[in-house]
Amino acid sequence: MKESIIPALPYNPRSFAEPIPGAPALEALNISAGYPSAGSPALRGVSLRVPVGARVALVGPNGAGKSTLLKAAAGLLPVEGGELRIFGQPIGVCQPRVAYLPQRSEIDWRFPINVHRLVLTGRYVHLGWLKRPGAHDHHLVKQVLIQLGLEHLAGRQIGQLSGGQQQRALLARALAQEADLLLLDEPLNAVDAETRAIVTEVLAGLKQQGKTAVVATHDLGRLETDFDGALYISEGREVSPPPGAFVGLPVGQELAWTG
Repeated sequence: MKESIIPALPYNPRSFAEPIPGAPALEALNISAGYPSAGSPALRGVSLRVPVGARVALVGPNGAGKSTLLKAAAGLLPVEGGELRIFGQPIGVCQPRVAYLPQRSEIDWRFPINVHRLVLTGRYVHLGWLKRPGAHDHHLVKQVLIQLGLEHLAGRQIGQLSGGQQQRALLARALAQEADLLLLDEPLNAVDAETRAIVTEVLAGLKQQGKTAVVATHDLGRLETDFDGALYISEGREVSPPPGAFVGLPVGQELAWTG
């Protein structure tokens, strides 16, 4: 089922809190999570520890549980067991610091909204229910569109974009939120060479800024160059990486693995 436009993150100003100093950006301890209507959790007993400033890849086939893990961390799916924390705080408490990028196939691209307005929705978590976007918000959106090579398409309806442009528009929305933790679901899936290069550059820039990225990806050939660590998932559980596969920074249960 497609979203009407984008998954809305919950807004509750009374629950906002600062990160706990020294805590990892994302910590999952033996969690199970999934869709309530599915009957059984899609993710079972997964642990993950992502240090602040790291770029971590979630690797696995379709249906492995990568999207479930990202949505649980974004507060969009319930955690049925274990513990999941963002910057040391419970899910939702540091919500403005977390940006989630869904898969492009989950979006209803027929929705009557242009590129600028789509990216502007990334600012709503900072505005609350009643405050309207101001000059600073619109200026920030413009700068992000320039960064992603979309400034000339700002007034275009989102369904009129190419697949790569749509992917960049979603990434622009995540960047406009100015989050410290970005959860990106297949941002490089079926995109053109220009979009791939731009997304790779953005990920490198995020690391330089001290921001954290957890990225579901199928692009095994670039793991070592684009990421600091990788977690391999299959059938909802962490699995050992294939022989010779990149591991890098240990982030899962088997901290003895080396890349």
